[in-house]
Amino acid sequence: MVVSSIMKQQKDGIWQSGLIGLGIGWKSTLRSNGSWAEQTMHTTNRLPRLIVIAGACSCLYALMLILTSKQCWHSFQCKDPRCIPSVIPESVPALGETNLPTVGLLRNSSFSEQNQRMRAKASFVNPISIPINGGASAVNPSITNISHILFGIAASASLWEKRKEYTKVWWRPEEMRGFVWLDRSTRQRGWEKSLPPWRISQNTDRFIYANKVGHRSAIRISRIVSESVRLGLPNVHWFVMGDDDTIFIPENLVRVLSKYDHNQYYYIGSNSESHLQNIAFSYNMAYGGGGFAISHPLAKALEKIQDGCLNRYPSLFGGDDRIQACIAELGVPLTKEFGFHQYDVYGNLFGLMATHPVTPVVSIHHLDVVDPIFPNRTRLEAVRHLSKSMKLDPAGFLQQSICYERTKQWSISISWGFAVQVVRGIFSARELEIPPRTFLNWHRRADYTAYAFNTRPVSRHPCQEPVLFYMKGMGYGASDNQLVSNYTREQTRSAECQWKVLSPTMLEWINVVKAKDDNMWLKSPRRKCC
Repeated sequence: MVVSSIMKQQKDGIWQSGLIGLGIGWKSTLRSNGSWAEQTMHTTNRLPRLIVIAGACSCLYALMLILTSKQCWHSFQCKDPRCIPSVIPESVPALGETNLPTVGLLRNSSFSEQNQRMRAKASFVNPISIPINGGASAVNPSITNISHILFGIAASASLWEKRKEYTKVWWRPEEMRGFVWLDRSTRQRGWEKSLPPWRISQNTDRFIYANKVGHRSAIRISRIVSESVRLGLPNVHWFVMGDDDTIFIPENLVRVLSKYDHNQYYYIGSNSESHLQNIAFSYNMAYGGGGFAISHPLAKALEKIQDGCLNRYPSLFGGDDRIQACIAELGVPLTKEFGFHQYDVYGNLFGLMATHPVTPVVSIHHLDVVDPIFPNRTRLEAVRHLSKSMKLDPAGFLQQSICYERTKQWSISISWGFAVQVVRGIFSARELEIPPRTFLNWHRRADYTAYAFNTRPVSRHPCQEPVLFYMKGMGYGASDNQLVSNYTREQTRSAECQWKVLSPTMLEWINVVKAKDDNMWLKSPRRKCC
């Protein structure tokens, strides 16, 4: 056998014979003429020539690389992709000279002694920074901050007096730019300084609207992007659209948009929670109530074609599907970011808010349609209460953590800044991260199969009904990096249970201590541990 012969020849110290033995396995299928000894001798005689030729080719190739790459080693301005990664200019501040939050550093390996001397002057590649407030980054002026976003808030004069309170929750007049776009002037005297300035949308009577169940105001709303572009405001990276009952989390909006190059064509948003809504409209559409962002070059391109495009889609229902139809003609797809929330549901939002996906919360919509998100409060009072955690730690807002109290056999789910659930029994993280069905579908006749995501029952047994603790207050702990939030139990009647496992109703309140991490979304997404 081939293997045994190889072993024997290696044992005798004849390595060349070993190579020959290995050749038996594959050469026998190629040649059947002549003896094996003749074939082997012929191959052995040619081997030195092949080695010499291969060596000569390698030397020529190496010499060619040296001659063609020499210029790269001596130039800071080299744009040839074969060049060694360039060093940052001396004008860029060192890492310790900026107060901006640093995402990360990259060190390039040294390829030559001269390259080492170059890096002695500047050791770090540009740190990537995300300034949330204030002016542009001192490290990179092109990085998006809140002043680079122009908001367009779609509103109607008849509802503005009520819904303006939702805008007050998140709007910062000293830092933000944007306009409330109305269909006509309001009757109120003056305009509050805590609100964005208002503008009246242009007349749209020349456009055709043929949808039998919708309202032609959809045409006016769809043109907010184009009218915003025509204002010609400087230094606008993104045009962000939303409704007058949309709540934005500005820091998280900046974090999400900073991931993308605003000089490219981008259309960013998310779908509805209702599968039937997405089927009726489109899974390729960003829903306007949850908000969406359009980069500056795409907005300019849209402005040029939109008026002509609108009359090609007279039968569409809303403003957001008209925008998507025109953007589709430009060949730009929807880039989905799941932190934009349309919340096309009725009833209690608890199940969705308590199991938020591992992504920053960018927006919340329909808070004037669903039940108050905190018990014993009005809708507006509940939103104002929620805004405390939204402003204290926007990066960690609503982020879920899963814990276990093994001695008492409890599973604990924390939605930071909102609520804590304690359930009898040990449940897997896979199950606890699925939203419990505390809410109803936007189409009231639809059942749980009509959602665009997985759901689960609130409980499968009376003994496993969760005991709920809602956020009462929060603040800083022993240090500026430590946050303490307090959650008190909702006073509801618990179902009778014969299990020997202790009931979580024995608890009156829960304190949650966590470290504040403004840079958590600059790392790979991961749910926080307990």
